[in-house]
Amino acid sequence: EAGSQRRVWGLMVTAGVSGTLVALYAVVTPFVTPALRRVCLPFVPATSTQIQNVLKMLENRSGSLVDIGSGDGRIVIAAAKRGFKAVGYELNPWLVWYSRYRAWRDGVHQNTKFYISDLWKVSFSRYTNVVVFGVPQMMPELEKKLEEELECNARIIACRFPFPCWVPDHTTGEGIDTVWAYDMKHSRGCETKILEITPEAEL
Repeated sequence: EAGSQRRVWGLMVTAGVSGTLVALYAVVTPFVTPALRRVCLPFVPATSTQIQNVLKMLENRSGSLVDIGSGDGRIVIAAAKRGFKAVGYELNPWLVWYSRYRAWRDGVHQNTKFYISDLWKVSFSRYTNVVVFGVPQMMPELEKKLEEELECNARIIACRFPFPCWVPDHTTGEGIDTVWAYDMKHSRGCETKILEITPEAEL
């Protein structure tokens, strides 16, 4: 009987440890996996000052908004409260689910959407306002991607790190709270192209 009890306890302990490890794996993996990708994009929550700086760059703007690497949804929710139809793309499913809950709790779930997706597999062509919380390693490639996809009326707002080639049209904040805004009509030279085409169109 003593041997049977030890075996039962052994099985229970093994099952408990296994269950704990599985649960831990399920929780930790979504946070660790992005760090193993080509470009490491860790989750660092936006500060209240960063959010206010982003909203400042969105003043007098309209249209759709996307947050690339939306984390726990702070920027998307804040933008939705200002009247934007806001979308967030995030690799971590736990953060996406939590973002959806926060949007529902704050009463803006009808104006927000959150997707579990890799930013390199998404086209941002339909957005007129783009917010990016990136890292230096990803900014050159993302700069090229956005320049190819966005229309001339788009504005890109970079937080923490600027784009390497574009010259910002507006800058606010300092230190980690610095925010840079880039208007595609200037970065791409759309205004120059329009001036060149207009005389021919009149003929």
